[in-house]
Amino acid sequence: MTLDRPNPGVRPGDRIEGRVLEDVAWDEADLTGVVFHDCNLTGGSFANAALNGARWSNCKLTRANFAHADLREAVFDDCMIADRETQQGANFAFSRLDEARLTNCDLTHARFEGADLYAAALRDCNLLGARFGRARFHRAFGRSVVRSTVAFLDCNLELADLSGARLAGCDFSQSRLREADLSGADLEGANLTGADLFGAIVDGARMKGADLRGAEVSGLDVRRLASYQDLKINADQQYRLLDALGLDVRVE
Repeated sequence: MTLDRPNPGVRPGDRIEGRVLEDVAWDEADLTGVVFHDCNLTGGSFANAALNGARWSNCKLTRANFAHADLREAVFDDCMIADRETQQGANFAFSRLDEARLTNCDLTHARFEGADLYAAALRDCNLLGARFGRARFHRAFGRSVVRSTVAFLDCNLELADLSGARLAGCDFSQSRLREADLSGADLEGANLTGADLFGAIVDGARMKGADLRGAEVSGLDVRRLASYQDLKINADQQYRLLDALGLDVRVE
């Protein structure tokens, strides 16, 4: 890698490969479709930048600031988007991540407050302690039609804050949600197959019609849920749910 001076000139669609870029300020820049490969971007600021269709692969983004950035249809593959030493996550607050794709990325303690994540797909990502306060996973189609869609596939969402989120029908299959805050969240019809919900905070969450087959539900007290009609579980899971209710379940 070669070390570049701050603020290197980059045009939409450029490819940047094998560079070390420290404290680069690309705030409000037009970086549409730019490709970053095998780069180390430390302290980079992309606030209010146009990054729709941009792509990062095998990059390290330490203390990155994407606040209010346009990241629609952006792609992050195999990226370290966290500072493990300081436990400081990237800032995606109020950014647009509609239809973005993030695969095998470390997003520990990332902040997504107020961000748009409609139709975003995150796979094999570490979102330990990530915060999603007031994030939007839904879109309104007319006055009465609101659709939510986002996919967290085989992701680590331990200790994440998803309280109050509108996630009806969304996909969390095989994801770890241990001690995540799901209080007041709308998870009706959500796919939680194979998910780990041990210790998750579910007070006031709505799970009507959600699919929990194969999920870790030990300690899940359905009485704390706002709705759980038509909740889908496997036969062997009923004993763990009944045990959480304080019943002495004995299998003959």
